[in-house]
Amino acid sequence: MTIAELSSESLTDAQWEIAHAIAQTLVRDNTDINELGKAVAYLRASVNQQNATSRFFQYLKTLVSNGKHIGHSSKTTDYYRSIEKACSDYLKTVSDAHTMLQILGWVARLMRYYKDAGVPIGEIATPQTTVLESARQVEIAKVVQAQDFQVEQIIEAQVTKINSNKVTYEILGTIRLTEKEPKKASSLQEGQMVKVKIVSLKEDGSIKSVKCVS
Repeated sequence: MTIAELSSESLTDAQWEIAHAIAQTLVRDNTDINELGKAVAYLRASVNQQNATSRFFQYLKTLVSNGKHIGHSSKTTDYYRSIEKACSDYLKTVSDAHTMLQILGWVARLMRYYKDAGVPIGEIATPQTTVLESARQVEIAKVVQAQDFQVEQIIEAQVTKINSNKVTYEILGTIRLTEKEPKKASSLQEGQMVKVKIVSLKEDGSIKSVKCVS
């Protein structure tokens, strides 16, 4: 699959602004689109891993620091540096790896367009949206707004994943939290419904951490 085929879904207006800004920046810097493709391929391979966005930004920094050793030409490090800076500048508000992957898929398409049509003269517009929310984030926000969670509150949760002593719980069919449960993990099963106690809340009232009590 090519990077142009990564996503055929539509972006929101704010996401389009970001995609255009990154594409224009990279074309103005004469960045090799194939090097962007390598970065996108890394994100695509790790998109379902925990902290995928952080891993992606760290990967870009690694490319910059090792560009002289892994590049095919003296310009490769400059390509990596340009990609790392553009992504850091414009994708820093995107916390969802799948959304980031969608945007970068369109960046590749837009780079080809701007290479042929030319980048508009003038400053590259700064995307106005400071926070991008994925469909899942919006869904979670709706659930949080509809609830009045309290510390010590006991609620039902479903065990969706067990990894050694770490247990991932799904609450109200939407909220997912992974907690260390060294005393409980071995006795639980994926798919099992359990009772969990809310240990702490975030400033917005959403659940920060829970502990299994059943």
